[in-house]
Amino acid sequence: MLSPVLAVTGHVSLGFVPLVIMPLYAVQRMARLSQERRRAAHADDLTGLGNRTGLQAAYARRQAVPAARRRGPALLVMDLDGFKYVNDALGHDTGDRLLTAFAERLRAALPEGAYAARLGGDEFAVLLDERDSGCALRAAEHISAAVNGPVSLSGLEVEVAAAVGVAVSPQHGDDFVTLLRHADIAMYDAKRDNTGVALYQPGTDRHAQRLELLDQVRHALVTDDREAITLHYQPQADLITGRVVGVEALLRYRGPDGEPVSPATLIPMVEHTPVMHQLTDRIVDDAVAQAGRWQAAGLNLRTSVNVSIRDLLRDDLVERLRSRLAEHRVPPHLLQLEITESALMADPTRALPTIKALRELGVGLALDDFGTGFSSLQHLREIPLDEIKIDRSFVSGMTTNRHDSAIVSSVVTLARTLGLRTVAEGIEDAPTRHRLRAAGCSLMQGYLLAPALPAEAIPQLVADAAASRIPAPTP
Repeated sequence: MLSPVLAVTGHVSLGFVPLVIMPLYAVQRMARLSQERRRAAHADDLTGLGNRTGLQAAYARRQAVPAARRRGPALLVMDLDGFKYVNDALGHDTGDRLLTAFAERLRAALPEGAYAARLGGDEFAVLLDERDSGCALRAAEHISAAVNGPVSLSGLEVEVAAAVGVAVSPQHGDDFVTLLRHADIAMYDAKRDNTGVALYQPGTDRHAQRLELLDQVRHALVTDDREAITLHYQPQADLITGRVVGVEALLRYRGPDGEPVSPATLIPMVEHTPVMHQLTDRIVDDAVAQAGRWQAAGLNLRTSVNVSIRDLLRDDLVERLRSRLAEHRVPPHLLQLEITESALMADPTRALPTIKALRELGVGLALDDFGTGFSSLQHLREIPLDEIKIDRSFVSGMTTNRHDSAIVSSVVTLARTLGLRTVAEGIEDAPTRHRLRAAGCSLMQGYLLAPALPAEAIPQLVADAAASRIPAPTP
C-alpha cells in the first residue's frame, strides 16, 4: 500500500527513501507491539487459551451480532476434581503440566467457532454459538467425555475428571456476568450430584443463599448476638456407672427470622471462609467460659469442642486456648478438641506441630467419626490422641448387623491397646448400650442418655445420674 509513496520519493531523490522508510518501520513496529500486547491481555500464559478478559471480549463480539442472526451464545464452566491434591502431593510444576494437558484436550474437543479460556486455577470455560439448551448440553457432554481420563504425570497415572456447568443466553442470562454466574452454579450442581454435566436450573442459586447466610452469621458474630448463636451440650457418661463425665459443645444457630439452621447446613457453607475462624473463636470462648462456671459450681466436666483442620493449621490457636483457659481458670485437661477423622487424615503432617503444642498445653484431642475416613494405623500411632469416637453409623447397627458389631468391637480393642478412651455416639437403646459395655467401650453419648441441652440443664442431669445408676439392660 505504501509502494506509491516510496516510488514518488525515489523519483524525487533516492536519498529521501531511507528518511521515509524509518518512520514507516517505526509505525509498523508500534502497531505490531500493540497487537501483541492486546493478544497477551486476552490470553492465558500457561495454557495458551484465552483468559477471563478474552472470554468476555468474545462474548461481546457475539452479542454485537444482530439478534436475528445471533446463535446463543451458551457458556460452559468446568472445574477439575482433585486438582488441589495433585498440587499438594506432586508440586506446582506437576500441577501446571496437568493444566496444560487438560487445555490441549479441551482445545482438540472444541466444536467449530467455540472459544475456550482458563478463568484461573483449575477452572476453565467454553463459549459456544448455541442457543438451544439441549444442543448445548450435548456439546458439553461431548467435551466432558473428551477431556476426562488418566494423564501420565511424574510416572503416575492421574485421573482427570471435570464437572461441567451449562448456561444458555438469553434464557439463563442476557449479560456476561449473569451467564457466567449461572454456569458456575450449574457446575457446582454437577459436582455435588456427581453427574459430570448439569444445565442451570433457575431457582437453584445456592451461592446467593450461601452469601446471605454467611453475611447473617458474620453479623451475628460481630454484634455478639447471643440469641442467634448459642451452644447446647450433649452429655457423655461412663458406660459402667452411668456417671456423667463430660459434654460435647454443639452449635445452635437461628436466622433473623427466628428459624433454626441445622449445623449440617451451616458448617459446610462457612468452613472454607474466614467466618469459620470467627465462629470457632466464639464457640471456644463460650465453651471455656461455661466450663469455668461449672467448675466454680463444683462440676468438673470435660468439655469437647469441634474444630476443623483449618483451625488446627492456625498459628494462634494454641495461644488463644492458653489465654482463655487462664482467663476462666479452667485446667487444660478439662478441654478437649474434636476433629473428624477424614479432616485430620487429609493433612496430618501439617497439623502435627499444633497437635503436639496442644499436648504440651494439656488440652486433649479426640478423633471424631472414627471408621468413616480410612485412617492409616501409622497415623494413629504418630498422632497423640486421647479419645476415639466411634461413628454412629456403626453403633446404631450393632444389634442387627454382625459386621457393624465386629467393627465396633475391633475399634474398642485397638483403642484400648493404644491406651485411648472410646466414646460410642448415637446410642438410642438399652441393647446397644449392653453390647458396647460388653465390648469394653469407655463412654456413651446419645439420646438414651440425653439429647443436647442448654447449659443450665446440665447440672440437674449430672445430679440425677449421680443419684441413681443407670440400670444394666437385660441381655
